[in-house]
This record gives sequence, structure tokens and C-alpha cells, in this order.
Amino acid sequence: MNTLPPFHRLTRQFAAFFGIGLVAAMVHYGLLILLVEGGGSHPVPATLVGYAAGGFVSYGLNRRHTYRSSRPHREATWRFAVVAFVGFLLTWCLMHVLVDWFGGPYLPAQIMTTGVVMMWSFVAHRIWTFA
Repeated sequence: MNTLPPFHRLTRQFAAFFGIGLVAAMVHYGLLILLVEGGGSHPVPATLVGYAAGGFVSYGLNRRHTYRSSRPHREATWRFAVVAFVGFLLTWCLMHVLVDWFGGPYLPAQIMTTGVVMMWSFVAHRIWTFA
């Protein structure tokens, strides 16, 4: 049983989510930069490849350390996939608008996109995926 007050639990949970997000972001951004700078890929598909790779890292670490969920994998994985898919669509949409429509540089666009998707994911995983 968790004896921390609700605000402290939420703060601890968000701090863990943020730390794990940094690890997942290193995978995501590493692939993005490698594919764009090293492989000549367009930033939008490259960021989607990175997003998917970061998602694999995120699931295991968040399940265990952030949400400490006992929800069976057969339930949590499909829920995680739904939340991740919405995040994937948000990533595509925001990157497409910021890079293709507005002509912005891809890394600042990705940083803004990451912030939006991070907030979406934290709330959705907290109240639905791992609840």
C-alpha cells in the first residue's frame, strides 16, 4: 500500500515517467538524427521510426518503475499500443505541420512535439493503460 499523499505520488510518478522518457527520447532522437543526417531520410518518417523504437523502451520501464502496474501484459500491451498509436499520430501531425508546412528545423520541431506527446502519454497511461 502506498502511504504517500496523492500529490507526492503524482510528483514521484511524473518524475519517474520523465526520467524514463529521457531514456526513450535518447533512442528516438538518436535514430532520428542517424536517419536524417547519416541516411538522408526525410525528418517526418525518420521521427516515426525513432518514436516506435523509443516506445519499446518506454513500455517495459514505465510498467515496472513509473506505474508499478499489476495489470496483466495481455491487457496492458494493447492499451499501451493504443496510447502509443495516438502519440504516433500526434507526432506525425505536429512534425508534418512544423517541418513541411512551416519549414521549421526538424530538431526544435521534434522537441516541441515531444512535450505535447509526453503530456498526452503520461495522462493516458496513468488513467487507462496501467490503472
